Amino acid sequence: MIQSVSSRGNGQSGPPDLEALMGTVVSRFGKSSKGPLKIAVAVVIVLALLWGVLSSWYTVQPEERAVVKRFGAVIGINDPGLHFKIPFGVDTVQFVATERVLKQEFGFRTTGTGQGGRTTYSPQQFEDESLMLTGDLNMIDVEWVVQYRISDPIKFLYQMREPTRTLRDISESVMRRIVGNMLGSEVLTVGRVEIQQKAGEEIQALMDAYDAGIRINTVEMQDVVPPPAVQPAFNEVNEARQERERMINEAQKRVNQEIPNAEGAALRTVAEAQGYATERVNRAEGESARFSAVLAEYQQAPAVTRSRLYLETLNEVLPGIGQVLVVQDGQMGPLPLLELNRPAQPATGGDQ
Repeated sequence: MIQSVSSRGNGQSGPPDLEALMGTVVSRFGKSSKGPLKIAVAVVIVLALLWGVLSSWYTVQPEERAVVKRFGAVIGINDPGLHFKIPFGVDTVQFVATERVLKQEFGFRTTGTGQGGRTTYSPQQFEDESLMLTGDLNMIDVEWVVQYRISDPIKFLYQMREPTRTLRDISESVMRRIVGNMLGSEVLTVGRVEIQQKAGEEIQALMDAYDAGIRINTVEMQDVVPPPAVQPAFNEVNEARQERERMINEAQKRVNQEIPNAEGAALRTVAEAQGYATERVNRAEGESARFSAVLAEYQQAPAVTRSRLYLETLNEVLPGIGQVLVVQDGQMGPLPLLELNRPAQPATGGDQ
């Protein structure tokens, strides 16, 4: 290659040499003298050498990769750093940002960063990208972002003509199909995560089929709202659904309170009944055991046992019957015999 470049200065095949070029210049401006001609030749040579020196090296940034072509054919990929190449257009370099996360915006456009670091957006509406028809025949406005990286610079540059445009068309097609298979209420509420996951997987599968050298990082949905024309109707529907959810939650709360209370009361009643039954059974067994013991004593000494039982019975009965009166026929009135209800008088020293 170097020999072919040097042969061009000797008048051989290839581009016109310097003498032919200067001859053209002289034929146009006339042959006034040899001094200006030598100066012009020297200037041309210096410019050619300067151009060759300046075009013989290049620098690749950390987030880039350099695809090097020689006479239009790719010969390799260079990593970040300083590199050299054959000048005079023999080697050409294309820089590809393989380490940078790129994005495609749908339904909106970011215009830059304003004061305070806040992102500014274009006021233009992109309804041709964002308006979609859901599975229940409702119109919905969906905005989303596809973030991707270039995994293979050569495939990205030469596998297809417009890889970024292809990615954009595929992303819009996939998103419209997924949203069209779901209900509008799901897209607005609980279906965002599912839509993002499905869209990312399907877009990546299609880009792999095209072998475009693009790797999808994430698909993020931004604003998902109904169109302005039907916004009031959607708001009323959402308010009704929220009211329904609120009433269902309150009813469920009441159920969660009442059922445990009823179950607790039932368990308490059952426990009280079981305790009462156990008490009665134990009391009956105790009475039966006591009666059996008294019977055994009675069989051994009937008279003594009979007297003891009689006295014990009187001891239990007399405190509760009040005064005991003895009435005799022919007497003026009843005389109290025993004043059992009168409190006992304390004993005094004189009585002793």
